[in-house]
Amino acid sequence: MAQTEGKVYILGAGPGAADFLTVAGQTILSTAEVLIYDALIDPKLLTLAPKTCIHLWAGKRGQEPSTPQPEIDRLLITYCQQGKQVVRLKSGDPALFGRVASEIQALQSANCAYEVWPGLSSALAAPILAGIPLTDPVLSRSVTIASAHEIAAVDWDLMARSESLVILMGGRSLPLLIQSLQEHGKPAHTPIAIVRWGGWPQQEVWVGTLETIVEETRGERLSPAVMVIGEVVRLRETLAIPNFSALVPPSPLATMTEMTMTETHADLQSQQSRPLEGLTILVTRSASQAPAFRQSLEAQGATVLEMAALEIVPPSSWEPLDRAIAQLDTFDWLFLTSANGVQYFFERLLAQGKDARALAGIKIAVVGRKTAAVLKEQGLIPDFIPPHYIADELVAHFPDRDRLGSLRCLFPRVESGGREVLVQQLTAQEATVVEVPAYQSQCPSAIDPQIAVALQQQTVDVITFASSKTVEHFWQLLQQTPHFEPSGWNPILQSLKVASIGPQTSKTCRALLGKVDIEAREYTLEGLIESVVLTYS
Repeated sequence: MAQTEGKVYILGAGPGAADFLTVAGQTILSTAEVLIYDALIDPKLLTLAPKTCIHLWAGKRGQEPSTPQPEIDRLLITYCQQGKQVVRLKSGDPALFGRVASEIQALQSANCAYEVWPGLSSALAAPILAGIPLTDPVLSRSVTIASAHEIAAVDWDLMARSESLVILMGGRSLPLLIQSLQEHGKPAHTPIAIVRWGGWPQQEVWVGTLETIVEETRGERLSPAVMVIGEVVRLRETLAIPNFSALVPPSPLATMTEMTMTETHADLQSQQSRPLEGLTILVTRSASQAPAFRQSLEAQGATVLEMAALEIVPPSSWEPLDRAIAQLDTFDWLFLTSANGVQYFFERLLAQGKDARALAGIKIAVVGRKTAAVLKEQGLIPDFIPPHYIADELVAHFPDRDRLGSLRCLFPRVESGGREVLVQQLTAQEATVVEVPAYQSQCPSAIDPQIAVALQQQTVDVITFASSKTVEHFWQLLQQTPHFEPSGWNPILQSLKVASIGPQTSKTCRALLGKVDIEAREYTLEGLIESVVLTYS
């Protein structure tokens, strides 16, 4: 069979939220076999590609780890020559400061077919989304668009004479930029607006003059940002055009809770009063356990992203658990330290033709209210729950502590990496502990591309960990991400807060991620949510 002819589509994604992608862009993404995307791409856009599509991050951010342009060119050519339909997804418009010439020339040299499809540039969109028209019959009849990426190469005499000046990539050099304009004759009272994350729900706008803006934005992170300089900035108050950040339009692609134009003023006031309003929180639980946690966070106003850092599956063999179930009458205590342990134990109990009556005469100890609640679904009440809801305190407060030497205890647990301290403490007291694998917790094969983009764009404010396993798997998934460099991820991890459910999880966070910003006072999911809320109240 002849190989399908490959083709590369260089596509503009628009300035921010997925709402700004063109209709043609949606069609192109729906046929993509390989998607090579920029750093400032809305993660929702990745869902438009087929599930079998290969996702490759090729971000470029100033003073941060970036994919070299020759490597991007090579990827485009390689996959095209393999007969793939390749989409090079660029933020904004690909032909405006988008290095499109290098990619076209590389494709031409390799005789690769290609098309270039425009997108809405942030230089044009961000100002009006902040309520600023770029032209006016009286105030401005022309617009100049410039990049401050190489500030020494800018014609500042031309910039200073521009009626409306739009500058991209200037956030890190704002003082020098302002100084250069004034040295070339731009009056100090000239209005300026800085629009950060233009076209995104988290859009922010600062307005001042060339004389005041540096002080007004001191300590702020001004990237990614579009700057508008000129008298048209004053029209923001005169025309009162709605600000995008105050009223986000509904999106047919939306997968997260967003504000819609139909909400009443009372609804808006109610949302604004919620302590986590405006925050994006990444949840790293298993897919089956995340929904309730997510709903609780959303009730507090947060936008929640889910990253399944655990996959819960049956153990490699049921034989040890089946053997223990057959000998249940030989045990004095049953230890259950997780909801997963409860669920898999009772599923296997039923598979062996037994039910809760087989536990008559056996006392049950559980760790945590969630575990107790899942046990209650089986019609059983635990005989003992240790304080602080951690397994390591079970022995210290154990009601039969004086009899440990004569007790035989069954401990269905995760196949590897479980409660070693608990077992050590029990055996040190000469108790007989029979550990049997009831389930496995595995690391997913790859990080969700949407989550990778959100982390790389530093749009995540808080990441929550409910176990050491989730921390370990999160770190493992990061290392499998294309272009991962530990040093490059440090700024990303420093830009967000790490929230831990308890001391053991915090220990793993510090070892792998280098910090813990929030630790639950009560070592439960409810306690974790409460501690996050208190941090931002």
